[in-house]
Amino acid sequence: MSDETGTYRMLREPVEQVIFKERKSKFIGYAYPVRSEQEISAHLEELKQRYADANHICYAWKLGVSDPTYRVQDDGEPRNSAGVPIYGQINSLELTNIVVFVVRYFGGVKLGVGGLISAYRETARSTLEEGKVQELSVSCGYRLTFNYSQMNAVERLISRMELEVVKRDLQEEALFVVEVPLSKKSRFLEAIHSFYKVDVDEVTEN
Repeated sequence: MSDETGTYRMLREPVEQVIFKERKSKFIGYAYPVRSEQEISAHLEELKQRYADANHICYAWKLGVSDPTYRVQDDGEPRNSAGVPIYGQINSLELTNIVVFVVRYFGGVKLGVGGLISAYRETARSTLEEGKVQELSVSCGYRLTFNYSQMNAVERLISRMELEVVKRDLQEEALFVVEVPLSKKSRFLEAIHSFYKVDVDEVTEN
């Protein structure tokens, strides 16, 4: 993730059932691109049903770009022996908006804390290495309200800067919600503020 370039990295698609074995224990890795804790919970419930007989389902997730949040879960393994090494692999690849699960079937031979850390780290690493990573632009949403005499000028600016209009509401006045990559923010604001009677409000930043 880079604040300087206004970009961040996340998985393009899920990675499922990457298997790692260590001294008779079986570890199964899953990684999903996500945007909310609700999505994470849904994936967790699905895995709990699929692997109802597993000994542990450990995981780590990270959400957000400018001020990310994260959580790690050891699910009964010794403290910091599972969730933290999984999270470490997420950070090593500079990923966000992601959850990584590792399902463990105990094989009857104890691995010790060091062995567990190594096994969970290796499973998470192997799982993420199977994934396709995409680099996306950090963007801001702007609500533009203007009279119809400005429509052509606004649309020309949007087209010239290759911006996405995520909402159009054409009533007494025109209302556009436009997504602006962070790298284009200054140029966009300078241009739009030069227009006559266009009200601009920032909506979101993701």
